[in-house]
Amino acid sequence: MPKRRGGADEPLVYTSKVTSKLQVTVPKALAERYGIHPGSVVEWQAEQGFLRFLPPGRRRAPQLEIGERLRLLRESRARQREREAAAGDIASPGDSQEAGGNGEELDAPGRPR
Repeated sequence: MPKRRGGADEPLVYTSKVTSKLQVTVPKALAERYGIHPGSVVEWQAEQGFLRFLPPGRRRAPQLEIGERLRLLRESRARQREREAAAGDIASPGDSQEAGGNGEELDAPGRPR
């Protein structure tokens, strides 16, 4: 039977027991809702101290590492500056540093995510 942790606006929480063979039973209501049947292939992801269970057809694209994300951000900003310069909308290269930095602030320790 699902339970709510907290108030009425909290999501339902289902529980399952792990067997000695490390098997887990998917609650029937969830299996029906997400199309999980015997023989279905599901995906488990370990992410930031949590396990994520992805039913068939709901797999996410792999997350990019922070370095790759920053590289893409810098490239995107450079393209935007080029578009703005072509349109005559940019004052000077120094202004973009003041407004948005170079993306390194995203690496700052203790920054909330």
